[in-house]
Amino acid sequence: MNAKVLTKQDTRQLLIEAGAEVMIEKGYTNSGIQEVLSKVGVPKGSFYHYFQSKEDFALAIIEEFDREFMAFLLPILNDKSLSPKERLRSFCHNKRECMRASNCRRGCLIGNLSQEMADQSETLRQALSEVMEKRLNVFTTCIEEGQQIGEFTKSLDSRIIADLFLSSWEGAIMRAKTTKNLEPLDVFINLIFELVLKK
Repeated sequence: MNAKVLTKQDTRQLLIEAGAEVMIEKGYTNSGIQEVLSKVGVPKGSFYHYFQSKEDFALAIIEEFDREFMAFLLPILNDKSLSPKERLRSFCHNKRECMRASNCRRGCLIGNLSQEMADQSETLRQALSEVMEKRLNVFTTCIEEGQQIGEFTKSLDSRIIADLFLSSWEGAIMRAKTTKNLEPLDVFINLIFELVLKK
């Protein structure tokens, strides 16, 4: 059987996937283009056939990571067989398992890049901000639904709660990476539902 001939689009996608693997491990600054090219087996010098710059490459990686994350998130938060609180717990426990499986490494690419690049590149900052805004909207909708059925407190605006949830979760991920244990995630999960997401 003949090996599949890769199209330009195939090669571009493979570069994005390999780049995401490198960048989530090493960050933007320490990710070398040559390392990504070697992973995919693309000849040196071919990179700029697919991307205008390293920054353009990072934008494509952010877009791909966001697409994959939303493909994971939306089925959970839109699952009408679960209550809104159960959906949020399911999200937390699914992502906690991901951190456990990776030995508290890697974390969230969007969070990692936001910490590293928000002050270094306005282009990347804007792209990262837009990704977080999309996530915020999805969590807001779920929390608002929980408020409507009396599952969550109505003393705070749903968007404010969602913002706190998202910001605290990203911080807990960062702390789990730093401490190399899951305790920060467990603290977050316990307290967010006991102190914030209550009737």
